[in-house]
Amino acid sequence: AGGDGLPPVWLGDAVAEAYAADVVLDAVLGIGGRGAARGVAGLLLGLLGDLLGDEDAPDAPGGTGAGPLVVAVDVPSGIGVDDGALPDGPVLPAAVTVTFGAAKPGLLLPPASRRAGRLHVVDLGLDLPERPAAARLADADVAALWPVPGPEDHKYSRGVLGVVAGSPAYPGAAVLTVSAAVLAGAGMVRYRGPAPVAAAVLAARPEVVVGKGRVQAWLLGPGVDPAHPKQATRVRRALDAALTGGVPAVLDAGALALAPRDLAPWCVLTPHAGELATLLTRFGDQVERADVEAEPLRWARRAHEVTGATVLLKGSTTVVVGAGGAVYAQAEAPGWLATAGSGDVLAGLLGTLLAGSAADVLADPPLAAALAAGAALVHGRAASVAVPDGPVSALALAHALPATVAGLLRG
Repeated sequence: AGGDGLPPVWLGDAVAEAYAADVVLDAVLGIGGRGAARGVAGLLLGLLGDLLGDEDAPDAPGGTGAGPLVVAVDVPSGIGVDDGALPDGPVLPAAVTVTFGAAKPGLLLPPASRRAGRLHVVDLGLDLPERPAAARLADADVAALWPVPGPEDHKYSRGVLGVVAGSPAYPGAAVLTVSAAVLAGAGMVRYRGPAPVAAAVLAARPEVVVGKGRVQAWLLGPGVDPAHPKQATRVRRALDAALTGGVPAVLDAGALALAPRDLAPWCVLTPHAGELATLLTRFGDQVERADVEAEPLRWARRAHEVTGATVLLKGSTTVVVGAGGAVYAQAEAPGWLATAGSGDVLAGLLGTLLAGSAADVLADPPLAAALAAGAALVHGRAASVAVPDGPVSALALAHALPATVAGLLRG
């Protein structure tokens, strides 16, 4: 390319010079751009990205190997600034993104957030809206949300969580769920389920009370087979009680298949991408897992619109959509958390938070989304507390919750 009196530069030479540099600034497109860079600029970004390595590698580019450190100016060129979507075209992954005024939603939301690298926000002193288009909670935010007991509290005022989880085929889900709830600080956990599963629960957690009783929140579905008649009936009855009585509830795993269309913002759905696609298809949208993975905010928001519930979409970056336009994106989870039972621990942790803040959630429905995002942050932090930078089991994750919460509260 050339012009305006400048000598022509061949594309191959431009790519070679960029690759040989110490730092490359990506300022091709800004926040007003739509879609991937086109023409010669798009070819240059694509070729340079190919040289720097696999764009889907979790640590690429890291700026530590061959090639330059890529710094995106405001946003990596071509990402969906408002929704975190990736275009049908090249996006040069950045090691660092320097953005101005505030973090743009696309820098927080997947899958585009995985192209942004380390994020640095330059404060311009702008008058920003009270509720951002998308937010990411920090440790101090979660510490402020946590229901800390006072000297006059007792086990009932701290929050009683009712749990319908597990089945003869999946008793471990019930054990992991109640373990997480107890270790996250529930005042009491009441369990309802098949007698053999209840025996396993009591063997692991003697603090749990088996049977009926008043609760401040419900946790429904981990390890529940929707085809198991008695356990499915327990889930439906508990959910009916939650909806008619104004009791917060977490709907996970098997409960998602039993959920009605009309829910409430104090009900929190916790699907992964495949489960969300199945749920939306049941309610009339033709959605595949790949669609949800490509546009997680769009489909989490759609599930919220269809059901009225708060939606926590699990993933390497967890997306939460709730009442009042609340959107959160939490990225604390290491890849090691992709392990069986991890979701059961998250469900128990979230159930405890809802039980401890039940009255506040009913009075302020967007709070359910903030608590869900807080649970996702603690879940990710607990993995690093349990085993820093290494494989972690779901039970070890649950056992790390007390130290994780205590660390957050200490600041």
